[in-house]
Amino acid sequence: MSEADTTAGPIWPRALLALALGTVGGWLATLAGLPLPWMIGAMLATTGAAIAGLPVALWQRLREVFVVVLGVMLGSSFTPEIASRLGDWTVSLVILAVYTAVSGALGTAFFQRVAGYDRVTSYFSAMPGGLSVMILVGEAMGGDGRLISLTHASRLLLVVLVLPFAFQLFMGYDPASRPQPGPPLASIGGLDLALLAGCGLVGWLGARVLRVPAPAVVGPMLLSAAIHMGGVVEAGPPVELVAAAQVVVGASIGCRFAGTPVRLIGKAIVWAAGGTVVLLGSAILAAWVGHLITGLPTPELTLAYSPGGLAEMSLVALALGLEAALVATHHIVRIFLIVVLAPVVFRLGRREPS
Repeated sequence: MSEADTTAGPIWPRALLALALGTVGGWLATLAGLPLPWMIGAMLATTGAAIAGLPVALWQRLREVFVVVLGVMLGSSFTPEIASRLGDWTVSLVILAVYTAVSGALGTAFFQRVAGYDRVTSYFSAMPGGLSVMILVGEAMGGDGRLISLTHASRLLLVVLVLPFAFQLFMGYDPASRPQPGPPLASIGGLDLALLAGCGLVGWLGARVLRVPAPAVVGPMLLSAAIHMGGVVEAGPPVELVAAAQVVVGASIGCRFAGTPVRLIGKAIVWAAGGTVVLLGSAILAAWVGHLITGLPTPELTLAYSPGGLAEMSLVALALGLEAALVATHHIVRIFLIVVLAPVVFRLGRREPS
């Protein structure tokens, strides 16, 4: 949804309000001991504000800047030991491709036959990723762009909420027992900070020039992974910056609901919940099959296959103390599959009678 969908006037007062609410929400979630508190707290606070009609919004560029930080942080999880394990993920990536096709077909059937969406809107709402591209291509092909956007945003909201709590309830995850997602700022040397900043800037700009999907996270992550696997640097981004990035990412999810009628939000969340059950259920089944075939841990595969965003699911993995490199790699491949193949498959299928 565009900035104009909220209120008239400059965006900066609405952005400051969103960031303030997100920070307070994250702080309260930290006090409450919630999993992934800074992102979940910010997301809940801004979503509530948006539904209540408060003028919240965020600059898309600000989100991209902080997603760059997350990309560098994800790259830091690619240690030299990870390099020897990349080949072990080949089979699970093949399973991911099959899961993506099957879950997309099941989700399309749900939105079309149960939710009553038209064929175009159903298809692009059901794709488990590639939000921006799915909205643009879906609109160009005659779909309801706002409904596609709301459905993706609602699913992301639900997945980010459900998975950390599910791990906490059923797998014994204790937020207090997990290490911080990064070192304190004061403990990082100047050269390491310069190298990390260079990975973020060069990786982001390079990925944009090469038209890589999700350039703000993929480019910095790849460069950061290269220097970490090469042993050039060991530190990741400072924990203070990572917490700020979580607040911005969480707030950006909530701001997607701003300026939208409550009735439409309610409808989107209800049907997105049904679609999330279909997609997340498929992901859990695929993770179980992947575990049986490859021996890779089911928790990591569950996050790797889950229909959430690359940055968000990788953050959940880090918060849970799971192997973020595995999760991030699978989500990057999923994004490429969806962004490149989903529009082509739809055009081919459109030749058939409805």
